Amino acid sequence: MGLGPRLDLRQSQSLVMTPHLQQAIKLLALSNLEIEGFIGEALEANPLLDLGSGSPAPETVELKPGELRRTSLESSPADQLIAEGRADDDRPLDIDPAALDRDRDTGDWSADAGSAPGESGPGIEDRGEGPETLADHLHAQIGAVTRDPELAFIAHHIAGELDEAGYLVATTGELANELGVGEDEVQQALALVQSLDPTGVGARNLGECLALQAREADRYDPCMAKLLDNLDLLARGELARLKRMCGVDDEDFADMLAELRGYDPKPGLRFSSGGGDPVTPDILVSPRSDGGWDIRLNEATLPRLVINRPYYLELRGSCDDKAARGWLSDKLADANWLIKALDQRAKTILKVAAEVVKQQEGFFLHGVSHLRPLTLRAVAEAIQMHESTVSRVTSNKYLSCPRGTFELKYFFTSGVASADGEGAVSANAVKAAIKILIDGEDPKAILSDDTLVDLLKERGFDLARRTVAKYREAIGLGSSVQRRRQKALAAVR
Repeated sequence: MGLGPRLDLRQSQSLVMTPHLQQAIKLLALSNLEIEGFIGEALEANPLLDLGSGSPAPETVELKPGELRRTSLESSPADQLIAEGRADDDRPLDIDPAALDRDRDTGDWSADAGSAPGESGPGIEDRGEGPETLADHLHAQIGAVTRDPELAFIAHHIAGELDEAGYLVATTGELANELGVGEDEVQQALALVQSLDPTGVGARNLGECLALQAREADRYDPCMAKLLDNLDLLARGELARLKRMCGVDDEDFADMLAELRGYDPKPGLRFSSGGGDPVTPDILVSPRSDGGWDIRLNEATLPRLVINRPYYLELRGSCDDKAARGWLSDKLADANWLIKALDQRAKTILKVAAEVVKQQEGFFLHGVSHLRPLTLRAVAEAIQMHESTVSRVTSNKYLSCPRGTFELKYFFTSGVASADGEGAVSANAVKAAIKILIDGEDPKAILSDDTLVDLLKERGFDLARRTVAKYREAIGLGSSVQRRRQKALAAVR
């Protein structure tokens, strides 16, 4: 068989990530407040863009019992586009995961939405995140110290409730009522927060803050406890009386005061003061009279963009050369694209948020104990979008409902397999079952973890022994040996 040159014609498909598409992907991951800043930059760069008069009226999703439908309060922002350069696709933004994986390797996409092709401008990713706040610092630690989704959920909420000094102003009872959980569960979550860095955060008063630091330094003995319980005497200078109450001599008392002076009474202040600022929600959820839910974007943080048509017509009439007409055409196309991209972003966020509310309706009705196991993939499959798109929508977005303000990521919780193999059950249900079994155990026949595994399997929970131990410890219940000792002491008393 001879060798020689030949010409072949082959057909193939490839995904080309245009700068506009890449920027649309980045817009999807931004919060409403970040979008507001981005729009401000676009207004400065593009003279054809203008803020619409009045409040914006984004689409609202009505989630009714057994029905999910979309209504529009008025024409969407895309309807403001003039005929030239208008896009036809009005679907929510959905991007192939492969495209997302390659979006960092497709060259320079940092042109501003208001810049003509070829002009460089600040990109979305160039905005710094700013200094780390106390809440950010705590959120990053919570996932590493517990895998209990309910405990982590409450702990994240507590972290967001701390003031700038790191103190918890709300009572555990108030938090329990707000979240729809027991006060014991809030106490467990608070103990978790108080175990985080910096030591002393989550305290409810100065004495507790200093006590947490004393325990960390292994200096919390009965004498130090008495000193911290009577800080008012120290403030009034009644040192002799305080020394007698502590039962120490002069040398020990001086050492205790020196130790106390080394503690930080306001551990949260070492972080950015932004940690004490209230979170601005991106999505608002409110109950309907028919038992359903209204889900809408926060209008207060979404400026309404329109094209300044009179100014465009004025400029077009004065464009005498080809370069000027080309510049104006590029600005119009960029303005059209930005309005369209923001409209698609709104529809995508609402679609994802509506499915989250639908899947986690138990939480919105009854509290955190009714959270269901939920994954990004489950939501993506339900709304026929890619998992990566859902991940970007839920990043850096907050949802406000009658129970408070929560990050969208918090509604995605893990679960455990059921014994019948017909799906997963919530970790909350498992913990409740363990607590019931232990509360009802015979003091003369304490249940071991192996016995708990068998009893739980009879109730439909297929768990390993180490998993049972993890959940038992998470709800503050000791091992069988510890419980046997405790109940024996209680019987003697």
